[in-house]
Amino acid sequence: MTDWVTIASLATAGTTLVLAGATLSSVRAASRAASAAERAVQVGLRPVLLTSRLTDRDEKVFWADDHWAVVPGGHGYAEVVNDNVYLAISVRNVGTGLAVLQGWDVHEGRLHAEEDHTPARDHRRMIRDLYVPAHDVGYWHAAIRDQDDPRYEGVAAAIKERRAFSVEVLYSDHDGGQSSISRFVLRPRGDQGGGSDWITATGRHWNLDRPDPRSTEYV
Repeated sequence: MTDWVTIASLATAGTTLVLAGATLSSVRAASRAASAAERAVQVGLRPVLLTSRLTDRDEKVFWADDHWAVVPGGHGYAEVVNDNVYLAISVRNVGTGLAVLQGWDVHEGRLHAEEDHTPARDHRRMIRDLYVPAHDVGYWHAAIRDQDDPRYEGVAAAIKERRAFSVEVLYSDHDGGQSSISRFVLRPRGDQGGGSDWITATGRHWNLDRPDPRSTEYV
């Protein structure tokens, strides 16, 4: 005798299992679509700082103590005036999002590519809001006025002796996300020159809140 109750129960269970699988597949597809959409939005907001071109416009830079300089495209500024160290770099944002400069660090020599960046928590905070629009030019600037500062002696000596040194700039998108660090190198043009007679180059970039594209898991 056919047990229709058992057959009906098995059919119901099978249908439920099929529906559960379809639902799981649909949820996974929706999750992948949402992740892809989120990445697309992030790419649209992502800033990337490089050195500006030699053909880019000059940037007028003012410090809080009324010191000022004009920094040409592709150049940096480094000078010791009245025992104060003044630094600036003309930068270009090649990304698609607004760059908000958050912090910085400076090293007296030229760092090698394998040397890691200063931890973000140890970067010096910007005391002035600086923004670099997407696909446009702006600048970073800072000063060291305290001669007891651990960076002062080495950086001041590098400037006076016309030796290359490194600057790291911490920045984010306009929502404070997608934090990155770009490392720049300032090289003097000859043995003599003014504060703006330093050529700049970009060395390395680090992503702080997303996977590093150089990671071995991507190789």
